[in-house]
Amino acid sequence: MADLSTLFRATFDPQTRKQAEAALEQYSLQPGFALHLLTITLDGGQDRAVRLAAGIYLKNIARKRWIQDPEDDTAPIAEEDKVRLRQHLIPAMISLSQPTDKALRAQIAESVSLVAAVDFPSEWPNLFDELVSSLSPTALHQTLAVLETAHSICGPWRSAIRSDTLYSMINIVLERFATPFLEVFRVFSTEILDGKVESDLDIRGQISLRLLQLYYDLVAQDLPPQFEDSLASFFTPTTGWFPKYLQWDRKELYGEPDDTTPSLLSSVKTTVLEIVEFFTLRYGELFTDSSVISNFIQTVWVIVSGGAYSSVGDDGLVAQSMRLLSTTIKSGQYKSIYDDNNALEELVRGIVVPNVQLRDHEVEQFEDDPLEFIRLDLALPSSAVASSGGGDATTRRQAAAEVIRSLVSNGYEVQATEIVSKWVNLGLQEYAKDPGDNWKSKSSAIYLISAVAARSVTTQKGVTSVNPLVNIVQFFSEHIAQDLQSVGTAAHAILEVDAIRFLYTFRNQLTKEQLLSVLPVLVQHLTSSSYVVYTYSAIAIERILFMKHLHTVRPLMEPIDVASIAQPAIEMLLTKMEAGKTPEKIAENEYLMKCVMRIIITARDKLAAGHAATLGRIVAILGAVSKNPSNPNFNQYTFESVSALIRFVVPAVPASLSAFEQSLLPALTYIIQEDIDQFVPYAFQIVSQLLELNHGQIPDFYQNFLAGVLQPAPWQQKGSVPGLVRLIRAYLDKDTGHLLQTKRIETVFGIIQLRLIPSKLNDGWAFELLNGTVSNVPLPSMQQYLRDLVMSLLNRLRTSRTDKFVVGLVHWICYTASLETGSYTPDTIPDVINGIQTQLWGSILKDVMLPVMAKIPPQNKRVVIVGLTRILFRGQATVSLQNSQPWPMAFDALLQLFGSQVHDPAKDDDPDAGITSIDYEEQTAGYQVAYSKLAASEVARPDPVEYAGDPKEYLMAELARAVTRTGSGVWRGLIERCQHPAAGAFLQEYAAAGHPI
Repeated sequence: MADLSTLFRATFDPQTRKQAEAALEQYSLQPGFALHLLTITLDGGQDRAVRLAAGIYLKNIARKRWIQDPEDDTAPIAEEDKVRLRQHLIPAMISLSQPTDKALRAQIAESVSLVAAVDFPSEWPNLFDELVSSLSPTALHQTLAVLETAHSICGPWRSAIRSDTLYSMINIVLERFATPFLEVFRVFSTEILDGKVESDLDIRGQISLRLLQLYYDLVAQDLPPQFEDSLASFFTPTTGWFPKYLQWDRKELYGEPDDTTPSLLSSVKTTVLEIVEFFTLRYGELFTDSSVISNFIQTVWVIVSGGAYSSVGDDGLVAQSMRLLSTTIKSGQYKSIYDDNNALEELVRGIVVPNVQLRDHEVEQFEDDPLEFIRLDLALPSSAVASSGGGDATTRRQAAAEVIRSLVSNGYEVQATEIVSKWVNLGLQEYAKDPGDNWKSKSSAIYLISAVAARSVTTQKGVTSVNPLVNIVQFFSEHIAQDLQSVGTAAHAILEVDAIRFLYTFRNQLTKEQLLSVLPVLVQHLTSSSYVVYTYSAIAIERILFMKHLHTVRPLMEPIDVASIAQPAIEMLLTKMEAGKTPEKIAENEYLMKCVMRIIITARDKLAAGHAATLGRIVAILGAVSKNPSNPNFNQYTFESVSALIRFVVPAVPASLSAFEQSLLPALTYIIQEDIDQFVPYAFQIVSQLLELNHGQIPDFYQNFLAGVLQPAPWQQKGSVPGLVRLIRAYLDKDTGHLLQTKRIETVFGIIQLRLIPSKLNDGWAFELLNGTVSNVPLPSMQQYLRDLVMSLLNRLRTSRTDKFVVGLVHWICYTASLETGSYTPDTIPDVINGIQTQLWGSILKDVMLPVMAKIPPQNKRVVIVGLTRILFRGQATVSLQNSQPWPMAFDALLQLFGSQVHDPAKDDDPDAGITSIDYEEQTAGYQVAYSKLAASEVARPDPVEYAGDPKEYLMAELARAVTRTGSGVWRGLIERCQHPAAGAFLQEYAAAGHPI
């Protein structure tokens, strides 16, 4: 592994990145690899970039491969390597304790955290002993490194779900760490707060910050006795550590006035207020003396209203201060402070109003960094406490608005509305005097009225509950509509944004007719020269089109509603994106492409007339972005837009399919051949979608794709597997004859047996292809392959059985039994199993299939019920088990399936419900090159058991036919041997339906 450093260096070059990453992946499977990574990270003779890359790689394999992922096939790190890593990680972290090593130390600390989450305390019992022994009042950098590592281990506890395992771990940590921690806190806090030290203030301030963060970590799940006993030393007004830290002031630790990063001093105070807010929420009953929290309220009042923290870097501190005020208002325990009308007046005047006013920094950001302005402005606040200890009210404006909403929602609705309304009117009057100079006054007024009018807000739906004392519609017509109509002529572009945001926020309070009346105006704003204005307009249009009828998934807007604006809006949006001069600039604004996607999904076949030009422009954008894909959301929305055009235009204009193929297949071929890994999974899905729409003779060019997907290379990328499976399934559905004639079906079976069945990650896709083969390949052609396929399935059962795999097996066996075509019977698979080993079918049914019946997902239960019914009443291999337990047990399981939710495809109100609900911003998982399903390309397959009708009636009919064939005695005896009470009830129901037995 001597060339590891060279490989890491090669990953920095786009020309050699893929080859280097592939080589590293191969090396990573070898023993000792992780230790080599640690060695490189610590090697001061290496380039710092290489060291950092090695540290990141070490962190990632600790995350992915420290233990065997039951849903992944990658081998875990060898046990010997784990032992050695546990021995070296803490010393490595301490050796990187110098300030210049901060980035490297962060990677090692994160690795420690990941390993500890799995191995502490069972495999790493001395972890905290190592940390405690490394704490030192004089080795400041070493102490900081230890505290950072402890925080990386304990920090996740803040958001962890309570469990016995978690609490056992916390108790072990507290047993070894609580007392030393409190002592270190006392020593360092005394020195720095009492002014006993003048040197190393920066490093000591960092230690104080980590101590405060660790305090939060250690009390996040429950209040340990050591901490409860010491509450007074931390919280007592004036003399407690927390009040002292809030009063602590050292000019040496101030940040630069123009610095947007919080200063160390600001971060310390913010963390203290996060702790106080948390205690107010979780442990408020411990403060029997209300003056404790009241003192903090008075302190933050001074912080916010005093004007000393006016820099952008202090935004987090000021926002957290207001967040604490909101929390104390909601708690209801401090009414003595807020019941005073003068106090409310002062709260609004001194805290809320100054912080909803736009600052010069925000106006500059509006022009110079518009995307950041939008992202901050859209981050709606909530009352949840995040794992970091703070909330998501990231701006001063949002935190101030949350204070108002807290008053409105907690008993001060009348007073808050009256006080805020005065300030709103004052702002509007100031604006009226001189709109050109006083436009900020109107902006503040709009923000204030939005805050006082909204009781509750969600990102997805906007305002869901309003203050009845505020007439939203009247304010809109009198003060918002004018700016909304003023495309490019408002006193300032921010007022146009304010108007669009108001509409976006209160969209649920408007009728469909009102929304339809403003959609054309929003489309006009797409022509604005202001980046924020046209982006906000795209966001508002998209959210309006996303709206649903109340309590349904049916879209509020029909295709006819947007027919007149859809094409012009798409053209304007594409023009804005095409203006980007680089792939990164084209793809930076995902909101524009998301709006294009939503318009296509809403307008559907109304875009048929102009679809060719739209498709050509989107394909050109894809071609440009493919040179350097940089925005995963943009990529997703772009491919969804293409897929949605296909989905809705081709059924309306069948002749358009060939044009889609001519436009798309060359581009998709290029993506696959060039292995543009972010795009390849999408490409396979689009090709599948096009193939699935073909009827009759399949064009020859699809055979080129088939030859490619049957090669080993495409299956190496995990994210491509679902798309590849779907493409092969499409070939099975559309051109089975070709697969059989060319013997390529054997390659398909090889993929199933060698790549999919053994894989815990991809075994579900094996059953998708198995379903496709039995649906399309008649039994006479399939018979020669079935034994080997079933043997592969049984071997997987023997070597690494999982519930997921067994559920898939149950569904496939029942699916095959339910087929009325292809010469398959309910005995087909049981006979193959018995052919491998006599009477093995009875054991598989009893010991493998029946235990997972309760885990069959609702969408599969209908097929399982019908298939199992046929197996029990038509299958000779199963009926022959009448003198043993499997048949009665299987019938019990069948009846219990009726007692749970069964998906009925005939009752789906909207076959496009899935596509209309695409909303990727609601997902919080990090991006990786993996499978990203195109919802627009998904189509519901025909119900394979539609012939059965109602499953319960089908069961009764099958029993009746069985009785007619063989008499009632056998069947009555079998059913009476069933243990479940449902069996007797079924016989009564059966008799009541006119079928005596």
